[in-house]
Amino acid sequence: MREKIKVMIVDDSAVVRETLAEILGASADFEVVATAADPYIAAKKLTTVVPDVITLDIEMPRMDGLSFLRHLMQQHPLPVVVCSSMAESGSANALAALEYGAVEILEKPKMGTKQFLEESRVSVWNAVRAAYEARFKLTRLSGGRLVATGTSSAAAQARPRPVADDHEIQPKRSADAILPAPSGRRVPETTEKIVCIGASTGGTEALREVLQSMPLNAPGIVIVQHMPEKFTAAFAKRLDSLCEITVKEAENNDTVITGHALIAPGNKHLLLRRSGARFYVEVREGPLVSRHRPSVDVLFRSAARDAGPNAIGVIMTGMGDDGATGMLEMHQAGAYTIAQDEASCVVFGMPNEAIKRNAVDTVVGLEKISRTVLERVGRYGSQNPHR
Repeated sequence: MREKIKVMIVDDSAVVRETLAEILGASADFEVVATAADPYIAAKKLTTVVPDVITLDIEMPRMDGLSFLRHLMQQHPLPVVVCSSMAESGSANALAALEYGAVEILEKPKMGTKQFLEESRVSVWNAVRAAYEARFKLTRLSGGRLVATGTSSAAAQARPRPVADDHEIQPKRSADAILPAPSGRRVPETTEKIVCIGASTGGTEALREVLQSMPLNAPGIVIVQHMPEKFTAAFAKRLDSLCEITVKEAENNDTVITGHALIAPGNKHLLLRRSGARFYVEVREGPLVSRHRPSVDVLFRSAARDAGPNAIGVIMTGMGDDGATGMLEMHQAGAYTIAQDEASCVVFGMPNEAIKRNAVDTVVGLEKISRTVLERVGRYGSQNPHR
């Protein structure tokens, strides 16, 4: 029998604790070993129980989740999944939690709807699995903050990897559910390039590093980062404040231009489109693709169809295989494709799947992704001699 992933749930809401426990208990991969109504109770239970993963609320009595997370990462680092509401203030706090070392953001369950039962439990399972597989090296950042990167945790290495209960969930849809496969007809090459990036677990901090290294004359960038609805606006705003380039949450018909990055809104698919010499984005409703919305496969397929050799594809840290098929389609359409290497990934799933499908032209460390892109378009060092 395979080992189960042991989970501790920390949340002041009894309803949320019960719901998460039921969702995790519905899969043979998980065992809820403890629950706690606040961080003080959680800390006491951690003296006798050692979970593989903790799900953590942010707004709680006696001690907030961010303070608990900082203490945890300094004293007893464990993979943490943030479980937060969709309030604007909560979005900012959840993003801060990622900086402090949390692995993933999990949307607080919406009880009693068919959509929740079909979709949200898959997100819960995937988030906890991703946290279990995440690989930790706590690196101190400016201001004493912590972020998770690097080498595997002992617990994750020692135990056999759980197998996803795919028979329990709805069929996995391909990008065919949103748009047809590329026709095979070659798109004419132009001088302007478009960069399409896909990321998931660990991607928030990885994207920050890549985008902060982009100069004002960087090619236009379109991004899918797996993230819940309403978090993406706060995420884009945070990146915009840190980067030379302009970063915003994508809106339908936004033009993709030099020195700008567009991030797919949570719970919407993002497609790259072309009208004459102009590239723009389409924000679209639709079913989950590769069990995600937004889906990297959808973005990459649209780039293969409408940009072809005018696109550069980048697949970064994340669990699962979303983006692998789309990257192969981009590669076959003449795009230059880049994968983040295993050593710098929090979870090597998505890049590894693309590599295994022979969809990748080059594999580089996180610190070299922006340079590789800029060298490809002949702009490395043109406005950033210090990089």
